[in-house]
Parts: sequence; structure tokens; C-alpha cells
Amino acid sequence: MRPFFKPFLAAAFMGSILLLHGCGKNDDDKTPIAKNIIVDSEYLKTGGDGTNWAMTGFSYDEQRYSPLDQINDKNVKQLGIAWFADLPDARGQEATPVIVNGRLYVTTAWSKLFAYDAKTGKELWNFDPKVPKETGAKACCDVVNRGVAYFNGKLYLGTLDGRLIAIDAATGVQLWSVATLDPLSNGTITGVPRVVKNMVIIGNGGAEFGTRGYVTAYDINTGRQLWRFYTVPNPKGEPDGEISDSILKTAINSWSKEGGNWRQSGGGGTVWDAIVYDHELDQLYIGVGNGSPWNHGIRSNGEGDNLFLSSIVALRPDTGEYIWHYQETPGETWDFTATQPIILADKKAEDGSITKVLYHAPKNGFFFTLNRKNGQLLGAEPFIKGINWASGYDMKTGRPIENPKARFYKTGEMFMSIPSALGAHNWHPMSYNPNTGMVYIPAQIVPAAYLPPANADQAASKPKGFNLGINSAGFDFPDDVNIVKAAKAAATGQLVAFDTKANKVAWTVDYPAPWNGGTMTTAGNLVFQGTSTGEFNAYSADKGTLLWSFPVQSGVLAGAATYMVDGEQYIAFLTGKGGAFPLVAGYGGGASMAVPNIARLVVMKIGGTTKFPALPAVSEHVWNPPAQEGKAADIAAGQAHFQRYCMTCHGSGAVGNAVLPDLRKSGTLADAETWKSIIIDGMLAQNGMVSFANVLSPAQADQIRQYVISRAHYAQKNEAEITKSDKAVKAKNTAK
Repeated sequence: MRPFFKPFLAAAFMGSILLLHGCGKNDDDKTPIAKNIIVDSEYLKTGGDGTNWAMTGFSYDEQRYSPLDQINDKNVKQLGIAWFADLPDARGQEATPVIVNGRLYVTTAWSKLFAYDAKTGKELWNFDPKVPKETGAKACCDVVNRGVAYFNGKLYLGTLDGRLIAIDAATGVQLWSVATLDPLSNGTITGVPRVVKNMVIIGNGGAEFGTRGYVTAYDINTGRQLWRFYTVPNPKGEPDGEISDSILKTAINSWSKEGGNWRQSGGGGTVWDAIVYDHELDQLYIGVGNGSPWNHGIRSNGEGDNLFLSSIVALRPDTGEYIWHYQETPGETWDFTATQPIILADKKAEDGSITKVLYHAPKNGFFFTLNRKNGQLLGAEPFIKGINWASGYDMKTGRPIENPKARFYKTGEMFMSIPSALGAHNWHPMSYNPNTGMVYIPAQIVPAAYLPPANADQAASKPKGFNLGINSAGFDFPDDVNIVKAAKAAATGQLVAFDTKANKVAWTVDYPAPWNGGTMTTAGNLVFQGTSTGEFNAYSADKGTLLWSFPVQSGVLAGAATYMVDGEQYIAFLTGKGGAFPLVAGYGGGASMAVPNIARLVVMKIGGTTKFPALPAVSEHVWNPPAQEGKAADIAAGQAHFQRYCMTCHGSGAVGNAVLPDLRKSGTLADAETWKSIIIDGMLAQNGMVSFANVLSPAQADQIRQYVISRAHYAQKNEAEITKSDKAVKAKNTAK
């Protein structure tokens, strides 16, 4: 990859910092606020009395637990819709609303930000950072955004194209903007900034596309860079002139000195989600992502642990200085990131002693308990069944007890892994209820096949598409209807309650499909979670009993928030499909495939009577693909190209899932010249479909067309049988 430039000169950016209005129509709105509560560092230590939901995880501990109990296990069945607001972009909706002083702030796709009156739903203003649509080609997992940080009357927004923007919360006026990424890189921002003391802290994503990871702190008032910590060493083996140089020698010694392409790929290790501040110990914890490429054998010649990939790293927030780390998956090779949400808590032992701990449930399927003072491993237990890459952890060394077959690059054979790169738990928020001592995890069981690269082209890094160092055809299904149906049935979701006192799973709820929403828990003995099949559910926090279920017309990915206005408690959440799983899963999307994609903010309260509009009628697609012209060799080559360059947006096996166009149904399939104009000439670049001319020849682009035509013919023969169970789930939800 291209090495990152030294952080851009402050003067170059500060010269472009202008006071710009958001594009809302109500900038002068005088809507009264409920309470003039000052949300500062002191407030965020506890999150207050529940009137506000002032940061994405409620408070600095990020437990997503509210002390409110007006809505409880006795009356939750009386919940109804208070109000809703349709959002403009039907893409992935991953944000948790932030509510302060009677105003609700929420982000949506393309990093757009909206402000509403939290009681009435009146839109107060909106802010569109106008992210260039071609940025979507750099996003591994949809053009999503997980929310904003609120602090002292200002909002801080990270944008997909790498900007960090400060916005006046009352008016939607931009106060300053700074670029956190080299614009020539393939980096993106989808995560939530965190405000700590006088700093706003943000990471980035893009490891699959050759982005080197780091986390950066900026002055909250000016956007001036204060420090930067790189999570993997400089590919040149040289200092960066940043605080991470202090740990450079330790880090670089954990990578292959000879062999391996990490010096070209950048190594990965992006901090794309979890950033948590410990106000009691004054430490900052970051979750570090996967390697680039995934394949450890190619990335680092199969050598070394590759610090700080798949690690929790503790830093001093004032300076960014390294304190400690714990690596959950040494030498990771399966995309087992450690970027999943982090929760801070106090754990009480039988003798009454208290240990300040960190709870983490990452992709690799084990629930970790760390002593957050020093990173000591206190527990590592499975939270899903069937994990086969490791049998457990050696508590003396803190290392996993690996299955030798899991390192497919050594055996040269396929490894069918549980979990897969989609993870036993992905970005979806988990929550912790101090009354039950349980962590509520949106878990999933999704197997996937890992194969060594079939040729040099698959092993090489390219400027576009996934650079995984594997044969991604392993993520596709064979042309056997029974195998496809079995694979769909095997991909399931769960709500897992992990008992932190007993250090084991207490109870689970099974779902017919993966990729269900994040969780939120309350003092009312409740856990709330949406599903990918279109329900929003409430369970008893102690026993997991389903108390209430409400059909919401679309999938739910994000976590909910709760708040009070004028003595009434409300629950707010987003609906809408998208994100990695619906985009890449193909037929593996299962029951969630039959659910419409509706981008919407939903707010509920006891006795709410608002109704959703009726869903429009959708006619069945009549398959009529063009004649199959391509030879078997061309179709096979087209499959390999599709899985590398197209799958991340258009689905494994070219099976769409109501987020982006299903190419099997495209009218351009019969027109080779128009197909070339789109893929090679960039005819639709303004819509986000950029040219792939720097990685594909016209002949290879046509091989992809022939492959997609073959998928359309397969669908014509088998789609009805494959999706029969999905339609049954849709009918059941409609009947509700």
C-alpha cells in the first residue's frame, strides 16, 4: 500500500475551517429544551439519572444500561409507537440515537446527521457532509455511521470520507472540520468519536483495502491534532514521529522481518469501532482490528504475533502513550477483530473484593474478562457453541489453544470455521445490567470456508477490492440446492446472556437468521433487541423470557436508547437492512432476505398509538436471463473476480438482499458494451459505482458478466425452492 503521509499540516486544514450551515430548514427553531443539563466529563462518568442518553454507550463505562424503570417487565406489553421519521437513504442503519435536553440526534447512511424534538418528532435541522459517492467503493461493509458524540453543546461527527466535524448542537452549524485520513488512502470512518477531557478521539477502517490503523486525538475547540498512536509498526521500519514510536521496537519484532507483504499492504489493525475511556483509572482502551491481508502466511510469512492486531490496547489519554495490551488472537488469519464493543464494570468476588474489569466478546467467539489495571486475563470462555478454531485459552500464557487445521495456509486445505469473518459477535452493541450481572450479546453462528489462494493474482494486493490473501470463492455456495438450504439453516442468530459472576452463558434466545440488532438493558428488568427478520423485542433481563414483540416492517441492526421527556419514558431505535452481512451473504442471508429495507427512526412509549403506513405491494420477479454465451473457464474466472471485487456490495454469488442492485436482474446483462461502460469506463461513478479499470481488463469485466448470467439462470431454476422458507417467515411477520 501507499504509506500514510505525515499528518497533514494543520495550517492547510485550518484554512478550510469555515462556519457552514447544515442544510436543515429550521436552523432558527426555538423549540424549548426539557432541561438545561450540561453534558461534560463529570456528567458522562455516570450518564445521569436516565433523563438523557448523552453518549452512544450511555456513559463512559459504555454499559448501555439505563436506570429508568417506568417501562418495565410488568407494563412493556403496552408499548406503542409515539412517532417515527423516515430517513433518506435505504442503506445500513447502525447508529444509536443520542438524546440531550429533549433533543434527539441520530446519524444515518452517508454520514448524514438529523436533529429532532425528542417528544414530538419534529425535525429541527439536518446536516449533510456531502460525502462523495465514490467513497462507497472503499467501505468494506456499507456506507454506514454508528453515531455522534455530544459534549458541552457540540456534536462531533466522523464521515465516511475521513473527516472529523464539530457541529453546533442547537443550530446544526458546522464549527470546524479536519481530515483525519490521507485522501489517497482507502481508509474510511464509520465509528463514533469519543470525547475525553479536552479531546475528541477517532480511529478509522479499511484494513481489507490496505489501510494502516491508528487512533488520533484532536482538540475539541479547534480540531488541532494532539497525538496519534499507530496500531501496527511503520512498513518502512522507521519511526513515525508519533507517540507510538515508544513501542515501535516491541511491535516490529512481532512481525516477519523477511518475507511477507505487510510492508506493502500496511499491516491493517484499524480501530474502526471500540474506543472506551476509563475515568476511574484514567486510561483509554482501543480495540484493534484484523491484519492486511487476512492470510498470516502471506502477510507475515506465517511468523510472529503481529502486534497489535486483534488486541485491546490501553493508552494514557493525555498523551496517547502505551500502557499495556492483551492480544486475543495472536497472528490472526480469519478476520477475528478485537474492535467489538468494550464494557467497563466492577466485578465482586466471593470474599467481597472488587476488581475493575473489562468485558469483551469479539469475533473469535470467546468472552474475555480482563483486569483493566494491567490487562491480566481473568477469563476466556466460549459464548457460542461449535467454535472449532481453538478449544480454549491457556490461562497461564493467555494464549488460545489452537486447532492446527485452522491455519489453512499451512495445511493447504480448506478449513470450515466457526465462527467466520462475520464473527460470533460483530459491531452490534452489547449491554450489561449490574442488577443481573449479565452481559447481553447479539451473537451469531455463521460458518465459512477459508481456502489458500489459488494463484498469484489472488495472493497479490490490489488498489481496489478485498485484499484477503485467500481464495474468496470459498465464501460462495456450490450449485446444489440441498447444500444451499442446509447452509442457510446453519447460519443462525442468538441473544446470549453471559453471566459474569459464574463466567458462563446463563441463557440464550435463538433466531432464524444472523445479524440481529444491538442490545440495551434497563432497571425495569428489560433487555431490548431488534431482529434482522423485522421485530423489536423485549425480554426479561433475569430469565430471558420474551415479554413483547412488535413488527417494525424492516430489519433492525442498531442498538436502542431510552430517555425521559415531561415525565414519560421513550425507546428510540433505527430500522433498515445493510452492513456487511446483508451485502455479502448471498443466499446465506436466509430469512432476513424476505424483509423490506426501510430506513426509519422509531420512537415508542407506553400507550403510543401511531401507526406505520402500509407496505407497498411487491410483485415477484420474473426471471428471463439472456442466453449463456460464456465458456466454463470464463465463468469460473468471472466468479473469482466477482467474489473479490463485487461481492462486498452485490452479495456472494451475485445474490442481492434489497440493499444494492441484484445484478442477476440487471438489464445490462444482455448488453456487453453497456456493462463495460459501467465497470471499466465508470459511467455510474456519480452513483458510487466507480471504474475498476485499474484492476480489471475489459475481458475480465465480461467474464464477470458471464458469471452473473450463469447465476441468473441458476436462480430461474432454483430460486423459488431456495427462498421458500424465507417467504414463510415474511408471511408470519406480516400476519403479526
